[in-house]
Amino acid sequence: MNRAEVVVPDWLNVSRETLERLFDYCELVEKWNPAINLVSKAGIADLWHRHLLDSAQLIQHIPFQGKLWCDLGSGGGFPGMVLAILAKELHPGTNMVLVESDRRKSVFLLEAARLLDVAVSVKTQRIEDLEPQNADVLTARALAPLSSLCDFAFRHLKPEGVAIFPKGAAAAREVQDAKQLWRFDLEQAQSHTDPAALVLALRGIRHA
Repeated sequence: MNRAEVVVPDWLNVSRETLERLFDYCELVEKWNPAINLVSKAGIADLWHRHLLDSAQLIQHIPFQGKLWCDLGSGGGFPGMVLAILAKELHPGTNMVLVESDRRKSVFLLEAARLLDVAVSVKTQRIEDLEPQNADVLTARALAPLSSLCDFAFRHLKPEGVAIFPKGAAAAREVQDAKQLWRFDLEQAQSHTDPAALVLALRGIRHA
């Protein structure tokens, strides 16, 4: 990644130190990707916009009082590691838990956190087998349909917590499908990185 050519949007209002950590993280993903396949080849070609900024925008939807954040299916760290980097500056004291069942990816996440001096916990378990996390904030990106994510959130989110899920062009259909099984209070925001996508914030998730 050529840092000099990277466009930093106005909404990503962070210090130079945090910005350098984000650049460093992208370069770590590029370095490890041939061996572990953290993101697709197309994703590597547009890593900053397609993955990092798409993840970073979620920070705007997370309440300041949330102290335990849990990212499900963290994979290459999008959004979990990106949010942990941002939280170091914007939400100090946050406890970030990354859940990733693939051991090789878990090793990458731990090594990236060490190199970048970012505090995270990594749980190498399947989401279904993980003990309830009682999280204030739950995130997941490109992991599962919304109905399945509600099932995960019901297990791992505090009753008063918030689940933040970025969704693509099929977001409206996923919401309708999820409402067949679940009830929730929903806020929707336009994605900064894709005009067809939305960021969904769900509270009060309960069985229909």
